[in-house]
Amino acid sequence: MKSEPDAYSIDDLERDQVEPWDGIRNYEARNYMRDEMEVGDGILFYHSNVRPPVIVGTMEVASEPYPDPTQFNPDSKYFDEKSSEDDPNWKLVDVKFVQKFDNSVTRDAIKEEPALEDMVILNRYRLSITPVTEAEWKKIHEMAGAEIK
Repeated sequence: MKSEPDAYSIDDLERDQVEPWDGIRNYEARNYMRDEMEVGDGILFYHSNVRPPVIVGTMEVASEPYPDPTQFNPDSKYFDEKSSEDDPNWKLVDVKFVQKFDNSVTRDAIKEEPALEDMVILNRYRLSITPVTEAEWKKIHEMAGAEIK
């Protein structure tokens, strides 16, 4: 899952501990949250729109999917006039802080690592939520010098 650090960073999540991952307005990303994620699943936290883009730590899914309340708020930039409380278009999950990496893993380092050549984030970089295999999860932790928690 990626976020621009000036919008919401790993430091913000470390402070807050648990946060709803709101504002997703891409159907494919929404579907990953709604259909694929389960409570306790690990998530890589990726800072985007920085140079270089970088994986900075991990979090985990902390809730079942539920309607994103921002879609119903006309004052929110994520308001969706086509969505209703009876049939919401957008779901989210809460995420829980796990760890901040001492050694972040840059996108360039990911590109250079043969074991990560098929990582979805490399070819679907505009998508805010992408799946990660167990082997990729382990390799990213190894590259960060981080313990898998």
